[in-house]
Amino acid sequence: MVRVTTDRGVPRLRATTRALTATPDLVSLADPQHPLLWLRDDRGCVGIGETLRLSFSGPTRFQDAAEHWRRIAAAAEIDDPVRLPGTGLVALGTFAFADRSASESALIVPRLLVARHRTTWWITEISLADDTAASAPTLPEAGSPGTWGGTAFTELPVASDDESPSAPHSGTAASDGTVDAYLNGVREAGRRISQGEAEKIVLARQITGTVPADADLRVPLRRLAERYLDCWTFAVDGLVGASPETLIRSTGGAVSARVLAGTRGRHPEDAKRDARARDELLTSAKEQHEHAFAVQSVVTALSPYVSELRTSEEPFTLQLPNVWHLATDLGASLGDRSSALELVGALHPTAAVAGTPTSAAVAAIDELEPFDRGRYSGAVGWIDAAGDGEWVIALRCAQVGPADPATRERPVVASAGGGIVAGSDPAHELGETVSKLRPITEAFAP
Repeated sequence: MVRVTTDRGVPRLRATTRALTATPDLVSLADPQHPLLWLRDDRGCVGIGETLRLSFSGPTRFQDAAEHWRRIAAAAEIDDPVRLPGTGLVALGTFAFADRSASESALIVPRLLVARHRTTWWITEISLADDTAASAPTLPEAGSPGTWGGTAFTELPVASDDESPSAPHSGTAASDGTVDAYLNGVREAGRRISQGEAEKIVLARQITGTVPADADLRVPLRRLAERYLDCWTFAVDGLVGASPETLIRSTGGAVSARVLAGTRGRHPEDAKRDARARDELLTSAKEQHEHAFAVQSVVTALSPYVSELRTSEEPFTLQLPNVWHLATDLGASLGDRSSALELVGALHPTAAVAGTPTSAAVAAIDELEPFDRGRYSGAVGWIDAAGDGEWVIALRCAQVGPADPATRERPVVASAGGGIVAGSDPAHELGETVSKLRPITEAFAP
């Protein structure tokens, strides 16, 4: 594997795509400890091995990545008779939320890519053009994933989202004060909003845990993929999750996005209570106000790049197993040949993950959140040689770190947040994070 930073020359790659008649299970093909996966129902891909890794950081990380990828794609030798978005040369990527984040933003070109789009399957081998000795890695056995070692979260929020924030949660050990810190942050954000310093500030909190060094990460990935069918399940460089929010999809000149802002916890055990939660979300002036902020931020950011921009007439409720979301779908035609990565850079950070106005909200996040978000609420997705790609906001996710040689465990950090606006109630906002963390805590459960 070759590691490249933006101050070096352009590596020459060779990508060969062929149609595949077999229909393998993509999750099972993933590396157990270092999976590279992008999956939603009957679309997705799995990467095996690494041919190239591109590293970026700082405020120009998106622009640098888009430009560097354009140069690599232009220099590549591509043999692609299948000719669909996602065939030929492809990289999967993950980008940090903050300009000053210590987390690396990366594009990873796999050695082998096995993919499908509905009933069409293909396999792509990617190597360095001058690597005459290269051979494709051996495919893992396509059987069932291995056993799961269990996880031990410092704070496991499994209680109902409308509980009092002081009520004990099963498995909770909140001695580190993270809940109190979050509640205090919400109160301070509300104070700043009431004084006119911002209209909306998105605040997140984190929970931590560990998994054994040899834990098979395909197990939580399969749980997410099977339970959250309306989400993109992903694993890129240790970032594992299932996001419901499409930041941008750009294929063949058509652009689409899905904006989510406004949340209520689900109550699937009680149909009437669940329906009330949905109706409250639809009729809440506070939630509609927050949602309008998020939609307008995407419209404003996309407008210079697209034409014929259209949105859903009214927000609709998106039903997920754990929450109801207010959602708006957007569609447009690409006005020029901007790549998906350039559109990601123009959109990030949206009001859904930062706030309004953006600069004031980001500054408040930097002051009020006592941690580096890392890649949480950044962007994760893929891009091909034509600049087409799909990117989601990195939500409902956890970062799995490298193993500690002393403990033989890997750290797991999960994050969730919510939009604070005038009138936000700290207890409700905490409950919202409980609901949003549930996909990850359930996926990583023993």
